[in-house]
Amino acid sequence: MRKMIRPLLQVTAAVGALALVPVTTGAMAAVDTSSYRELDVFMDIYNRVKADYVEKVDDKTLIKGAIDGMLASLDPHSSFADDLEFDNMRLQTDGNYGGLGLSVTMEDGAVKVITATEDTPAWRAGIKPGDYITHLDGKLIYGGTLDEAISQMRGPPGTKITVRIVRPGRDKPIDLDITRATIIQKAVKWEVKDGVGVLNINTFSANTAPEMRAGIAAIEKQLGGKPRGYVIDLRGNGGGLLDQAIQVSDAFLSHGEIVSQRGREKSDIERWYAKADDLARGLPLVVLVDAGTASASEIVAGALQDHHRALVLGEKTFGKGSVQTLLQLGPRSLLRLTTARYYTPSGRSVQEGGIQPDLLVPQISDPDYKSRPVFREADLRRHLINEIKVDNSILEEDTKTDPRFAATPEELKKKGIDDFQLHYALQTIARTAAAPARVADGAAGKRGGR
Repeated sequence: MRKMIRPLLQVTAAVGALALVPVTTGAMAAVDTSSYRELDVFMDIYNRVKADYVEKVDDKTLIKGAIDGMLASLDPHSSFADDLEFDNMRLQTDGNYGGLGLSVTMEDGAVKVITATEDTPAWRAGIKPGDYITHLDGKLIYGGTLDEAISQMRGPPGTKITVRIVRPGRDKPIDLDITRATIIQKAVKWEVKDGVGVLNINTFSANTAPEMRAGIAAIEKQLGGKPRGYVIDLRGNGGGLLDQAIQVSDAFLSHGEIVSQRGREKSDIERWYAKADDLARGLPLVVLVDAGTASASEIVAGALQDHHRALVLGEKTFGKGSVQTLLQLGPRSLLRLTTARYYTPSGRSVQEGGIQPDLLVPQISDPDYKSRPVFREADLRRHLINEIKVDNSILEEDTKTDPRFAATPEELKKKGIDDFQLHYALQTIARTAAAPARVADGAAGKRGGR
């Protein structure tokens, strides 16, 4: 209790001390007068609601509503969590709970899917980013709170729930019977395909960098030597811890800046640099990205792209270039506040615009890719504006008529291709790895002809 009260006492003491200090400038007086005037308006409304609203409202509800409204007026990523919301955030951070494996947001009273985590019940059921969840077990959830919907979707592993989704581009809603499971989000999965090491990074949690390094070692052990190259799959990775994004980037860079963070003041700048050697030892790298690649994932993609260490392939990323600081205010309350923007080594802010891939490759193995709307940071209300004009000269619409991407999902399936973007990445590495050998062979032939 003492820890909760102490910050309030400090604030109260500071206000009291300011009240005893004579105002020495007109500017200070104007600021104080303006602030007190706004607080007077707030208290007038608060007292009127308490006295005259059609039903009695407790203080906690009114104060919580005022806090939520204040933070919602800033940007989409600043928020306050207590009680149920705090429990939901803790469970999601721990990554071990009974549920469906969905990341969702609220849009105009409707629950909208950001992404379905790979290898979870929601992912296996085919729920896609941009889907709207309207009913749970036949009950309409429109108009409720996001945390109420999240709580209904969670439950003991093995229990079933019927989820109704509305997918833009589809004429009728889709009902899905899904069995909840224990959601244990493994940060990194690895495999070897066509002699290429594939590192699928799902999130940036506390163990991401160590798990990725272990994955590289395991790939080399399985192959008995170096692979032809590496694919770093960041699709659907909504981000996580900044230090892990820095460590993952550092694993493939031997020098140079990785990312910078800039706050409100011009002097408030932090920079992080590569320190370790390149674990991939110069082998070809392809980074896979899509509209679900956000925040910490964009730091990795941007750093490797700016240093020309990797080819970024896929679709334009989400475009979340802001940093949130978590401030615990009490045992069960947490403030998540946007405190800075981050920039790639070349000085780019990915806010709004995201990371443009070097090779724009759509996921044509997805039957809905042409009709399903894409959801990004720029679509969020009150999102932070990029200080530099965003270059949108590369349009995803262009790929929809590109003859390289004309195959249908059915045609690809017959060829055994169920993930076209990964298939294209593997082919790209194969061509890159083979190119030096072809050049050397040609040079040797010329020398022999002399």
